[in-house]
Amino acid sequence: MIVLKSKREIEAMKKAGEILASCHKEIAKLIKPGITTWEIDQFVEKYLAEHDATPEQKGYQGFQYATCASVNDEICHGFPRKEPLKDGDIVTIDMVVRYNGALADSAWSYAVGNISDEAKHLLEVTKEAMYKGIEQAVVGNRIGDIGHAIQTYVEAEGLSVVRDFIGHGIGAEMHEKPDVPHYGLPGKGPRIREGMVFTIEPMVNIGRYQTKMDSNGWTARTIDGKLSAQYEHTLAITADGPLILTEQD
Repeated sequence: MIVLKSKREIEAMKKAGEILASCHKEIAKLIKPGITTWEIDQFVEKYLAEHDATPEQKGYQGFQYATCASVNDEICHGFPRKEPLKDGDIVTIDMVVRYNGALADSAWSYAVGNISDEAKHLLEVTKEAMYKGIEQAVVGNRIGDIGHAIQTYVEAEGLSVVRDFIGHGIGAEMHEKPDVPHYGLPGKGPRIREGMVFTIEPMVNIGRYQTKMDSNGWTARTIDGKLSAQYEHTLAITADGPLILTEQD
């Protein structure tokens, strides 16, 4: 069941999103060769506590960290660790923030030092794909229009879209309906209605779109060891168009 949110609920989620976005902006200042994703995770714990917010995924189905930190060929749900990031790496930091009972979810990929032109292209395309999906998130369209816009753009750029992990509704719970694939056919899926709140979070690979799982049961990697990136916003559907709740600008 898709739960439509009231203006009051959306405003509360927007406040959670503002904290999350401000945290990402601080993370961007920390990213450099030599820092560890463990240090970033500890920073996020402290930052959220200072803003009376909590990391929602910590403790979720046994997950132990405030953030997911996915490096290079890791697609999503990477564990923060004490291995320093190296010049040329890319790292995605994903987190869900709870503030006064409201949730927001956002992931961002970062370049570590000087990255290759291939990696730069991956980051640019993945971010643009997210915004092309958001453009389709308007009243009267269907969920399939979002995925189609993302997939056609990404594949035209010579990259691939992950199928195994998708966007989702969010509200009282971290994962709600509707499911929001980043691939598919236009005109298919649930009709987009005012009051929906969901994430658009394309994961894009340089190589093949297939995934494999680490032995930890959480971390997904590209099947061919090539780079993967992800950008994610939480957005609310309004009569005036999509309202990004985790906007960083």
